[in-house]
Amino acid sequence: MPIAPHIGVILSGCGVFDGSEIHEAVVTLLCLDQQGATYQCMAPNRAFTPINHLTHKPAEHESRNTLVESARIARGHIVDLATVPPAQFDAFILPGGFGAAKNLSTFAADGADCRVDAQVIRVLTEAHKLGKPIGFLCIAPAIAAKLFGATLHPKITIGKDVETAATLEQMGARHVSCAAGDFVFDERQRILSTPERCVSGHQQTGGQVAGTGATDANGGGPTRRGCRGDAAAFRQEGLSARAERPGRTGTFPAL
Repeated sequence: MPIAPHIGVILSGCGVFDGSEIHEAVVTLLCLDQQGATYQCMAPNRAFTPINHLTHKPAEHESRNTLVESARIARGHIVDLATVPPAQFDAFILPGGFGAAKNLSTFAADGADCRVDAQVIRVLTEAHKLGKPIGFLCIAPAIAAKLFGATLHPKITIGKDVETAATLEQMGARHVSCAAGDFVFDERQRILSTPERCVSGHQQTGGQVAGTGATDANGGGPTRRGCRGDAAAFRQEGLSARAERPGRTGTFPAL
């Protein structure tokens, strides 16, 4: 009997405006389970200023911890990213949400000049050297652009937001325009990205969850249901992003 692939899911908090987008994170875990994979949630142990999700304004006098907040999604079954040995996993995936641009990196504030959390750098660069597939959802492909763009120039997608795509290309990535529910898989670099909630425009129509309906953006075929979104909103510290409908996640290629 084949051994189930073991996937590391890197979370960035709990809530779209200051952490992992809850719908994306939960459905990612569901899809992995449906595909017969096991997973381990993980997050960096670092403080951040939370966002009031009712007012969309920073709670300036509060401080929360990325690992502690991510534990809400994982029901406490989570580990500090600093303790993670990449060799013990078959792949890694990063759900979207503002935390990817705020807690895992500084892309929200610094754009192409952003910095990436040291443990995120360690885990993802080691995983890449070992040939592990890495998946980036929503705004998380900005991390792929920063880590691998200058040297490897991976194909990634942020959807159809022209300004954000230009920023990723400024970091050295090759951006591919992509509809919600589709994905871009750079076979050589084993980097998969999907725009999820970062697709501007009207809702896309299509097939199913868990990867049975999606195709690469460079090919044809059906797409899963997407949603309205705006990648540029993730760069705004003022958080003027409007509330959005739940989306769907992409899945990994065969391991």
